[in-house]
Amino acid sequence: MTFLDRARWEGKIFTTGGWVAGSGGEYDAVEPATGTTLARVGAASESDVHKAAETAAQAQRDWAALPYDRRAAVLRRAGQLFVEHEDEIHEWLVRESGAIRPFAGFQTRAVAAEECWEAAGLASHPYGEILRSNQPRLSMARRLPVGVVGVIAPFNAPIILAIRAIAPALALGNAVVLKPDPRTAVCGGVVFARIFEEAGLPPGLFHVLPGGADVGAAVVDDPVIRVIAFTGSTRAGKIIAEQAAKRLKRVHLELGGNSALIVLDDVDLEKAVSVGAFGSFNHSGQICMATSRHLVADSIAADYATVLAEHADRIPVGDPSGGDVGMGPIIDAAQRDRVHDVVTTSVDAGATLRAGGTYEGLFYRPTVLSDVPLTAPAYAQEIFGPVAPVVAFSSLDEAVSLAGGTEYGLSLGILTRDVMKGLELAERIPSGLVHINDQTVNDEALIPFGGVGESGTGSRHGGAAANLEAFTETQWVTVRGDLPAYPF
Repeated sequence: MTFLDRARWEGKIFTTGGWVAGSGGEYDAVEPATGTTLARVGAASESDVHKAAETAAQAQRDWAALPYDRRAAVLRRAGQLFVEHEDEIHEWLVRESGAIRPFAGFQTRAVAAEECWEAAGLASHPYGEILRSNQPRLSMARRLPVGVVGVIAPFNAPIILAIRAIAPALALGNAVVLKPDPRTAVCGGVVFARIFEEAGLPPGLFHVLPGGADVGAAVVDDPVIRVIAFTGSTRAGKIIAEQAAKRLKRVHLELGGNSALIVLDDVDLEKAVSVGAFGSFNHSGQICMATSRHLVADSIAADYATVLAEHADRIPVGDPSGGDVGMGPIIDAAQRDRVHDVVTTSVDAGATLRAGGTYEGLFYRPTVLSDVPLTAPAYAQEIFGPVAPVVAFSSLDEAVSLAGGTEYGLSLGILTRDVMKGLELAERIPSGLVHINDQTVNDEALIPFGGVGESGTGSRHGGAAANLEAFTETQWVTVRGDLPAYPF
């Protein structure tokens, strides 16, 4: 019997009572590269959400009361299980999400395992501080679990973008209700249920409820679920924030991006192009931090676009399960058509197509556009596809204006031999993440992660401080040795 033995989970959800039939029925998990049905997935409904929340709330009280080392042990074991079963998990990531194998490996060992191990340390983290008081009493602030955390995760990096909320929330004494994207409900849902089952997490604490927007809305609306951690589009994030506000819920939003890579004229051109190509074409550009705009010094912009197009033409695109490819498929036809519309509309607006712009099935060729008008969708919008728009700038002030001239503020890359100049530029451009001499797509388990502006609500994932703020409540407590005297 394998770790992800489908006899255990196929056609079921993971909730109260373990693996049970979801009241939303079943649907097909489809491989985007081939259109093959991989499995039948259980679907949840609104009623499943409410039952799960009630069960989670009851289980959470006992979980939070356990000695911290018991919680830490579960998280450490979970991290080890990601390593022990990575080959099986990789196969589902490759086939269900379209990830190439190196990206699948990054999600499990470099991120998921590390997230669990880092979270294990949170369980023993000091959970309060002694405060000064002008009264004869002990005054302190302590952090307590929020209770039940709702995690709504997307398809593009289903392991990374869920575990960074699941692991710290559990380690800090909370229960979790996860709604994975229905397109990646096995690698982004079943995998977690099996990991925590085997790691010894007590029953009722963790629930996996695949479903559509109605299930996500139920997670946001349920009064028992007090915190929502959402990763997805800015449009959806705003809807969630509005609905959660009616319940006065805390919401952590990691949303879209239109991240710039600023390339100064003192760089090694070939190395700079390689960096930029990875930022735009990694995982077919389906990454919120993807390098969406290449802002290049005008003295090298033409050469940069030419060499970038050569790199794009050399990238092998195909089924990631069947060979050594650099890019797999777009997740579905709707997203592919949206990417193609962005490209064709931008070309019609005056952009020059240097490479790509074509597709077969869901395999979209790496695309390079130069001379892109600032009003063209390839420059002004989040693309979420393998498209690299190149725009020239004539001065550092213009580079700052271009890079900061967007409502988004997720990630920024600056390539230059003068790192101090790079730091000075970074201070002038609002962004949650900045990488000097690297592209925009970077992640580690222990760093604070989050964007500003339309990209989200700041750093709410990663690092002890951010996780404590995200998944605990602060309570003021005072203690006196005797009853005080009052004039009433």
